[in-house]
Amino acid sequence: MTPERFARLKGVLDRRQPDLTVLCEDVHKSHNISAILRSCDAVGVPELHAVSPGGEWSRHRGISGGSRKWVRSRVHRDLEAAVSGLKQFDFQIVAAHFSSQSVDYRSWDYTRPTAILLGAERLGVSARAAALADAHIVVPMRGLVESLNVSVAAAVILYEAARQREDAGFYASPRLDERSYRNLLFEWSYPAAARHCQARGLPYPALDAQGFIQRRELAGALRRDRQMAGSARRTSGAGS
Repeated sequence: MTPERFARLKGVLDRRQPDLTVLCEDVHKSHNISAILRSCDAVGVPELHAVSPGGEWSRHRGISGGSRKWVRSRVHRDLEAAVSGLKQFDFQIVAAHFSSQSVDYRSWDYTRPTAILLGAERLGVSARAAALADAHIVVPMRGLVESLNVSVAAAVILYEAARQREDAGFYASPRLDERSYRNLLFEWSYPAAARHCQARGLPYPALDAQGFIQRRELAGALRRDRQMAGSARRTSGAGS
């Protein structure tokens, strides 16, 4: 980790939008998963939600060109659970779906907490998902095809959301809560050390202003790790 790299990571985190996300309903083609994750990273979405009955999302998201390191994927067991969880945090669910209630995607207000709902490649948003959505939006089509590819539609809508948020000053100062910011900064800066801490239930060591792990914090973490390992050995031996 260099101070320059650390400053760049902080600059990206400063522009993350915790109240903007995408909810994918059975999007299963790897190139679309990759492209959607890239678009999310590009506009500052920190976490994407996916409903993937066949498990395709978890299998394919590893090919996302590195974007998966910067955008977390939260996979839900079913659509109702995903929508319910988002609504608990006051997200509006806005479906990219053509219906009699659909409005031009540019006319919607994305400065509110927003989850953009995208449907499967061939079938689009299901009737059940459309009924759960708070609004339907469409990207106007001026040719013979009826709709954009799902990953292209995601990019178009996300960039409109980003434009509105830029105008409203949402990118001007950090919007992540302090704990999330600190944890993500450590995970991005020291992924191997973060995995080590996660596996052992250890808190992340503090970082100094240049991004280096503070020696005192590191020593404390290593000492706790040794203590836990020793306790585990003693417990194992007691039962033999």
